Amino acid sequence: MKQIFKPAIAIALMAFAAGGAQAASTGAKAFQSECSACHMAFPPNLLPKQSWDQILATLDNHFGEDASLDASVVSDIRQYLDANAGRFRSVPNPPPLRITELRWFRGEHGRMFKRAKADPKIGTMSNCLACHRGGATQDND
Repeated sequence: MKQIFKPAIAIALMAFAAGGAQAASTGAKAFQSECSACHMAFPPNLLPKQSWDQILATLDNHFGEDASLDASVVSDIRQYLDANAGRFRSVPNPPPLRITELRWFRGEHGRMFKRAKADPKIGTMSNCLACHRGGATQDND
C-alpha cells in the first residue's frame, strides 16, 4: 500500500510547489510594478517581515500618500514579501518602516546623512540609486 501513495504524494507536492512558485512570481511582479510606480522598489530583505506587514496594513496612508491596492494584489505582494523579508535577530516594537531607521543602515551609511541632505542630486537617504547605480537590481557599484 505504501508504494501506491508515494507517487501520489510526490505529484501533490510538486503541484503545490509549482503553485507556490507561481504565487511568488506574481507577487514579485506586483511588488515591482506597484511599488516602483512611485519610488524604487526596495529589496525585500532590507526590512523584516514585521515592517512589511505594517507597511501593507497602512497603504491608505503610505508616508503621506494613498497607495491603496486591491486586496488580491496586496495578498500576492504579502506572500512575496513574507518569503523574502530580511531575517533579523530582533525587531523593535513598533517595527521600523524605513530602511534608514535600521541600525545596520545607520552604521553603514552614517556619515552620508549630512552629505545626502546637502547634495540636491541625492536629496534623501532613501534615494539609493544616487550612489548605488545598480540598486534596483541589487548590483551595486
